[in-house]
Amino acid sequence: MKTILRSQDLSCPSCVAKIEKALKSVTGVEEATVHFNTGRIVVEHDSAAVKDTELIEAIRSVGYEAKVASF
Repeated sequence: MKTILRSQDLSCPSCVAKIEKALKSVTGVEEATVHFNTGRIVVEHDSAAVKDTELIEAIRSVGYEAKVASF
């Protein structure tokens, strides 16, 4: 499953690395890509193992806020 999140807190490229590392440490996350310029965060994960709230909590654990993007 692919979940797209957004964060407005990205102020430097090191933010990207911190968020990607935090997300990849969550069991069930296969890939996480943070787009610095847009604040878009794309997470590929096992939907049975990981809930959106867990992804958001992983991002919060390194000091950033995010929410599920709505289209």
